[in-house]
Amino acid sequence: MAQLTDDCFAFGGELMPAEEALARLKAVAVPVTGIESVSLAACLGRILAEGVTATRSVPPHDNSAVDGYALYFADLSPDRETTLPIAGRAAAGHPFERPLRRGEALRILTGAPMPGGEGETAPPDTVLMQEDCREEDGKVVVLPGIKRGANRRKEGEDVMAGSLALAAARRLRPQDIGLAASLGLTALPLRKPLRVALFSTGDELRDPGQPAPPGAVYDANRATVAALLAQAGMAVTDLGILADRAATIRDALAEAAESHDAVITTGGMSTGDEDHVRAAVEALGRLDFWRLAVKPGRPVGLGRIGRAAFIGLPGNPVAVMITYLRFARPLLLGLAGCAETEPRLYPVRADFSHRKKAGRREWVRASLASGPDGVPLATKFPRDGAGILSSMVGSDGLVELDETVTAVTAGDMVNFLPFAEVS
Repeated sequence: MAQLTDDCFAFGGELMPAEEALARLKAVAVPVTGIESVSLAACLGRILAEGVTATRSVPPHDNSAVDGYALYFADLSPDRETTLPIAGRAAAGHPFERPLRRGEALRILTGAPMPGGEGETAPPDTVLMQEDCREEDGKVVVLPGIKRGANRRKEGEDVMAGSLALAAARRLRPQDIGLAASLGLTALPLRKPLRVALFSTGDELRDPGQPAPPGAVYDANRATVAALLAQAGMAVTDLGILADRAATIRDALAEAAESHDAVITTGGMSTGDEDHVRAAVEALGRLDFWRLAVKPGRPVGLGRIGRAAFIGLPGNPVAVMITYLRFARPLLLGLAGCAETEPRLYPVRADFSHRKKAGRREWVRASLASGPDGVPLATKFPRDGAGILSSMVGSDGLVELDETVTAVTAGDMVNFLPFAEVS
């Protein structure tokens, strides 16, 4: 397993501002995974380890963009009809077998290779759409007004041989895989998935399907984070629920760190009598910061246990999801070798009023609707407790309010993070 750099997370501090935490995470989140060759069919969502240079052009030859007639523009009269004999026919996969002579036209279908020119004559340069001409007795009658080079797609118009077709460190989308296929590739060099161990902590937690005695709750956090990790392309090991026992938590974290690139816990990061995670991490490795100036989710722990990154998320379900999306996810994507780790925020208009403290970053759950001026309107979810997971279900994303904002008034422009952006 590759090792994190010695000072990977050594940037402690009390109530660190979110922007500083994000900047430092980005600076130290270097790839720690190996490289493997993967068939195109299994590449979706994976991270490209090396840039792909095109070994051939796409398209590999000049071709027709329409059904029509290939000809030499110089053979056309600029102010009256031109009649040219039809020398033959070309279709996609069935090129015309000889050069096209001056004074001839070629019936050509979409995608068919353009014919060559005879001798030292440059090849025909123009294709006339069949709707703009008529065919009579083996000849085509061309109306005046066509432009030189019309409807002709050039070799390499999409990708030129020797150019960079796909940049390294990108998460592969369907169109990326399609482009690789157009180059004739059957496999790509990808980063191996980041190995992430996941725990929940708390004596009150039960797995769904188990009996839930008085005082017990079903564990939503682990299911949520496991799904978020899988969505980001991580290899998740679900290690269950840890009881609120200091030794149990310490031993489980130590064992998980031996065989994973990162370890994530939910709950147990605060200062209560039964919050043992922070002490366990400090005993095993280093916890470099665990309090951020954010709402919800202030107790977020980041550090190292041996060679593995450690991320301690809060216990409240909403805080878990938000701090994962804004802090854990960028770090994990960077460790997994992805270049684009930060989600994009989009300007929307607030359809609500809200007050907050200065010096703290805050996220407001909101839904979007079409505004009268075309700018989306963000409507705040009516309940905002950190334990109300249904507020995330009933929202389209998060309005992110930075440290300088103290109040939002209906009509203000705000930044919005759609959940679709981090899916």
